[in-house]
Amino acid sequence: MKTIIIILSLFTSLNVLAHGGGGFKHSDIFKTLGPNDKIAILMVHFGTTHDDTRVLTIEAINKKVSQTFPGVEVRESYTSRMIMRRLKEKGIVKLNPTEAMDKLIADGYTHLVIQPTNIIEGIEMEALRKVVKLYQKKFKDIRLGNALLYSPEDYQATVKAIAEVLKGKEKGDCVFVCHGTYHPANSTYGMLDYVMKAQGHKNYHVGTIEGYPTIDDVIRGLESNKAKEVTLVPFMFVAGDHAKNDIAGDWKDELEKKGYKVNVLLKGLGEYPAIQELFIQHVKFATKHQREDITVKKKKYEKTDDID
Repeated sequence: MKTIIIILSLFTSLNVLAHGGGGFKHSDIFKTLGPNDKIAILMVHFGTTHDDTRVLTIEAINKKVSQTFPGVEVRESYTSRMIMRRLKEKGIVKLNPTEAMDKLIADGYTHLVIQPTNIIEGIEMEALRKVVKLYQKKFKDIRLGNALLYSPEDYQATVKAIAEVLKGKEKGDCVFVCHGTYHPANSTYGMLDYVMKAQGHKNYHVGTIEGYPTIDDVIRGLESNKAKEVTLVPFMFVAGDHAKNDIAGDWKDELEKKGYKVNVLLKGLGEYPAIQELFIQHVKFATKHQREDITVKKKKYEKTDDID
């Protein structure tokens, strides 16, 4: 175990995108392991019932995490009850995060790094943070990695990775179709669109299926660009029901009715090695940093004639 700790400590010190500060403090989880301690990484996925995309996304990143952290136990869990129920009907059993953590505790694991494959810090991440908080005293050290889009640097790195992936594949303007949410984190998509254009991708547009911007907002952007051809790109970890039905179905039909020539790149973000690597970077960051507790301190304000 000591040899593994040394190797991983050296390895994870490289290529970590973020630094201490910003709500995090430096803390190497591998250096806190005692002689009898055991560490694991738990990958948390929303899940999918589609076997094809599961192999290319969820199973692919699980395998990549195992290869990145040799000697460390890597397990997975799903959060969608509906998906878990449908898979169970087919004889495939997936544990939810609570069940997976209980199993890890029963197996003697004392330290845990949890990495979700969520795209935004929305409802799923909010629920997961609450669950992790309940288990803080059940592990000697438990850490939760961030969603793909968390810091400004995450947006910039993601857009850069996507642009590289689409080289030679994009035809006309690109429309990135996201899930969308009623959660305030829906604002993530507005920032994503802004960062895309700030990096010079004027032909990139962001839309959501269940939030804002809507398809009508996307169409206005296409009209402003005088676009004739469009490539629809799912901005979701897996290319499941939404990608195959809403994007390749409803969105494609609606845009074709408006006279656009429509292409669909039916691949989930999780299929791209460059995006997988960004999630790996989040795992590495979590192994090297701990979230700081935020406390509100009373401040004394001096009288001043200045008015903001």
